[in-house]
Amino acid sequence: MRHLLSAFVALLATTPLSAADLRIDPVRSRAEFSVRLLWVSTVTGSFDGIRGEVTIDPPTQTAVVNADIDTESIRMESARLRRWVLAPEFFDAGHHPRIHFESSPTALEVLSQGGNVQGRLTIRGVTQPVSFRLQPTRCPTHGMAGCVLQLQGMIDRTDYEMRGRRGALSDRVSLGMAIVLTNP
Repeated sequence: MRHLLSAFVALLATTPLSAADLRIDPVRSRAEFSVRLLWVSTVTGSFDGIRGEVTIDPPTQTAVVNADIDTESIRMESARLRRWVLAPEFFDAGHHPRIHFESSPTALEVLSQGGNVQGRLTIRGVTQPVSFRLQPTRCPTHGMAGCVLQLQGMIDRTDYEMRGRRGALSDRVSLGMAIVLTNP
């Protein structure tokens, strides 16, 4: 019996613990942005094409959010504005069909209690460090499927080589995501 227990302990020590994955529900998740136009009105848009996963590492009690947003999935009030934000001077969707966000490992308690989520955001092929504010959820850290993670942040569009119409359009862009988690 002692040899069997020793073999079991040795097996556990050499077997890596696997990470638990949750998927981002592409049907119920969305991302949005807003930017001030002429300091009087606000241009807004929302993206329907968001997908990705949340990888949970049980030994470190952390999670990493990996999300992709299809730039072509943007919806706006005006077809003219939609064409403009997809054009080379803004998102340049023809050359950069997706926006990518990957968080740094984030403590699981932040996912349920709220707090800052650090990571890297790639727009137009340019990657910059970002910080999003995660709203508290009522979801337990051990059962996140069905939870909605709401992140809000601000970026400077010139950091991503979006320099067009600087006289009419603010450099500060508000970003938000509502990510609904599901089991794979």
